[in-house]
Amino acid sequence: MGQFLNLTVLVTVLVLTTVGTAYSGSFKEEFDLTWGEHRGKIFSGGKMLSLSLDRVSGSGFKSKKEYLFGRIDMQLKLVAGNSAGTVTAYYLSSEGPTHDEIDFEFLGNETGKPYVLHTNVFAQGKGNREQQFYLWFDPTKNFHTYSLVWRPQHIIFMVDNVPIRVFNNAEQLGVPFPKKQPMRIYSSLWNADDWATRGGLVKTDWSKAPFTAYYRGFNAAACTVSSGSSFCDPKFRSTFADGESQVPNELNAYGRRRLRWVQKYFMIYDYCSDLKRFPQGFPPECRRSRV
Repeated sequence: MGQFLNLTVLVTVLVLTTVGTAYSGSFKEEFDLTWGEHRGKIFSGGKMLSLSLDRVSGSGFKSKKEYLFGRIDMQLKLVAGNSAGTVTAYYLSSEGPTHDEIDFEFLGNETGKPYVLHTNVFAQGKGNREQQFYLWFDPTKNFHTYSLVWRPQHIIFMVDNVPIRVFNNAEQLGVPFPKKQPMRIYSSLWNADDWATRGGLVKTDWSKAPFTAYYRGFNAAACTVSSGSSFCDPKFRSTFADGESQVPNELNAYGRRRLRWVQKYFMIYDYCSDLKRFPQGFPPECRRSRV
């Protein structure tokens, strides 16, 4: 497996990657710090953001814009050292009881043990579509790029441009899919030691606080929605010309191989394989959950 770990030679795995990530949006212009008082900070002229958690409170931010389809990239460097009990969440979400949501959640762990990357998709208020992974690198040592590609046909979760999960639109099977509600980008760092690490067995060590996660390299090649009208970034629109008539699967052969590699070696939970949870049969979208 070692030959696969050298990901520095990755070639393009998606047609959509032609949008690029050269432009990094300013956190001052694109986001609001929403809670946690001084625990959230924007610095380096708006190019960097950090969230911290201590015994009193965590912190969070959200985007000023709402998005309806696109590619969202963010570089994160996660809480280092003993991060057990902490959760760093980075996700898209609308509002209300029938909200849509697309989640990355990073579940902290004891020093030297791997983070768990938890993913989920909500549509019309219903989630329970979890897949979990270990990462093939230490996400606390350097920044890594976590991307969401959201289209009417599917949602692709990517790490450093490597696809780790594809959630296809299965509305024809009666499965709701998030495609009508604009969503904002959110992130938060908070204490969840009742469940986050080994089901709550390992508690947060407050002597290690404050816990801090860092953000940079935000880029959105997407359609934004404001006051009932929408604008699509030309970089995104150029890959989206035919709308829903496009071929649903954008992954090329190399991308499909990378997806299978991640799911074979690093996936640790898939709701579509949980017989105890679904003794009467798996949800209908599970028939299309793999590429």
